[in-house]
Amino acid sequence: MSSADEYSDDEIDYYDEDDEGMLVDDDESASEMELDNFSEGASKKKIYEVDYESLSQAEVEKQMKSDVDSITSIFGVAEDVAPLLLRHFDWNKEKLIEKYMDNAATVSVAAGIAPPEKAPRRPAASGGRLHSSSQSSKESLIGPRRSSRRTASAATKSSKSKVLERVTPQVHNESFVCPICFDDTQTEFLSLVCDHKFCKSCWAAYIESKVKTEAESWIACMAEDCDVVAPDNFVKQVLTGDQRTWERFHELLVRHYVSHRPDLKYCPYPSCTYTVSCSITRASLATQVPIVTCGNSTTHKFCFGCNIDSDHRPVICAVAKMWLQKCHDDSETANWIKSNTKECSKCQSTIEKNGGCNHMTCKKCKYEFCWVCMGPWSEHGTSWYNCNRYDEKASKDARDAQSRSRASLERYLHYYNRWANHEQSKKLSVELYAKTEKKMEEMQMTSELSWIEVQFMKKAVDEVIKCRTTLMWTYGMAYYLESGNEKELYEDNQRDLERAVEDLSELIESPLDPEVIKTLRQKVTDRTVYVTKRNEIVLEDTARGFLEGRWAWNVPVAGLD
Repeated sequence: MSSADEYSDDEIDYYDEDDEGMLVDDDESASEMELDNFSEGASKKKIYEVDYESLSQAEVEKQMKSDVDSITSIFGVAEDVAPLLLRHFDWNKEKLIEKYMDNAATVSVAAGIAPPEKAPRRPAASGGRLHSSSQSSKESLIGPRRSSRRTASAATKSSKSKVLERVTPQVHNESFVCPICFDDTQTEFLSLVCDHKFCKSCWAAYIESKVKTEAESWIACMAEDCDVVAPDNFVKQVLTGDQRTWERFHELLVRHYVSHRPDLKYCPYPSCTYTVSCSITRASLATQVPIVTCGNSTTHKFCFGCNIDSDHRPVICAVAKMWLQKCHDDSETANWIKSNTKECSKCQSTIEKNGGCNHMTCKKCKYEFCWVCMGPWSEHGTSWYNCNRYDEKASKDARDAQSRSRASLERYLHYYNRWANHEQSKKLSVELYAKTEKKMEEMQMTSELSWIEVQFMKKAVDEVIKCRTTLMWTYGMAYYLESGNEKELYEDNQRDLERAVEDLSELIESPLDPEVIKTLRQKVTDRTVYVTKRNEIVLEDTARGFLEGRWAWNVPVAGLD
C-alpha cells in the first residue's frame, strides 16, 4: 500500500453515527479552529476540576505575616511574641485565641515566651466576659498594675516596655565565664528572658546546628530543663554575618507554616518553591479528585488530597492509594507465582516444583498428585513417568479447582498489565517528543508549512500522553468496581478512548511522506479533537458517577459507605 493510501480520508471504522458530530470537515482551518476551541475551553471549570490558587514564596510569607499581625493586634503583644504563640498552636488562630483568652499564663509558658516564674496572669474578666482589648491584653502579659495611683498612660508605657523585655535579647558585656565553652576571654554574652547567659559564639554554633543539621525552627534555651524559646529577632541577631543560616531558618519557618495549614501544600516537584492553596475538605475527597497545578510550570500536576505526585483522575484518592499499594505488594509476586507454582488440588496451598519427578506430595496436607494433570497420583498406577490421564474425571475436577483458585490472580494481572502498559508508554514520552520534533522539522523543510503550523503534531503528542494517564488510572478503578451495568458502561467509555488513543498514536509515529503532509495534518488534527472529546467523556461521566453515588465497589473503600 502506498503512503497516499495510508493517509486516505476514509473514516476509521470505530467512528459511529453518534460520533459524527465530533468530527470536523476536511477543511484545515475548521479543524484547527475546533482544536483551538478546546484549548480555550480548558480555562472553564469542569465538573471534575476544583478551585485552587498557586502562590509564590513571597505570597506565602505575606499570608504568614498577615496572621502574625492579626494576633499582634488582637492580643496587643510584641511582634516577636505573636509568631511563637501561633507556632505553638500550629498556626490555628481560632484555637490560640480561645486558649489564650482562657488562661494567658499557661499558654505563655507552654509557648516558651516566659519561664513559669515570670508567666503572666489570667486576663481579668468584667461582667462575666473576657476582654481582648489592647490594654487588657498587654496587662495580661505583664501581670496586674502594682499601684492604682499610676496614670493610664504611664501604665501603658510600662506595659509596652515589659512586653518588649520578654522578647528582646539581653546583651551582657561584663566579665563572665560561659558555662558551655568555659572561655573567660569572651566579652559578649546573650540571654533570653530566662536570664540564662551564654557567649555569643556558643549561641551561634548551637543555632547553626539546630537549623542546618536538625532542620529545627523551634530554638529553645541551651540551659538544662529550660523551655524558653528564642524569638526570631534573637536568632537574627546571633546569626549576624551568617546570611545562609538565617535564610535557612526563615525557610524552615515558612515550611512550618505551610505544613500546618490544611489549605496549603508545597509543590512536590524538585527545586520548586511554589505553594498551592485549595480549600477542599476531607469529606469531599470521596467524590472529588483535587488535581492542581503550581504556577511554576503547567507540567507540575499533583493531587492536593493525597501523597500521589501525579494526576490520578478519574479515580478518587482512597481507591488510587489502594491500587498503588496492591501493585507495589503483588505485581512481581503474582507474575512469579503464575509462572512457577501451582496450587495443591486438596488444600489449595501454593507449591513450587523443586525436582524432575511429577509425583508431588503436599507438605501441608500430604496429598499426592500429578504435577502435569493435577489429578490424584493413586490413579496413575505404574505410569508415573508418563501422565496420560488428562481427560479422566478426577484430573478434570482437579484442574477446575486449580482454575478457580487462580481466577483472582488472573483477574488482577489483567488490570495490572494494562495499567503498566500505559504507564510504560507514558514514560517513553521523552523519546516520542524527540521523534515528533524531528518530524516537525522535516515537515517544515519539505512543505510550505511554518513552524507554528506544524505544532499540530506536538499538540497531538500532548493529548496522547494526557489520555494515557487517564487510561492508566481507569484500569486501577475498574479492578475495584462491582460488576454490573454501570461497570459495563464505564468500560465502554474506556474502550472507546483507548482505541482512539492507539489510532492517533499510530498515526503520529507512522513514516512521513512529503506528498501527503497536507492530508496527514488534516487527519492528525481531526483525531486529536476526537481523542480530546473521548477523554472529556470519561472524566466527566466518572466524576458525575461519584457525585451521584453510582459506583459500587467490590471491597470496602475508606471514606465511603
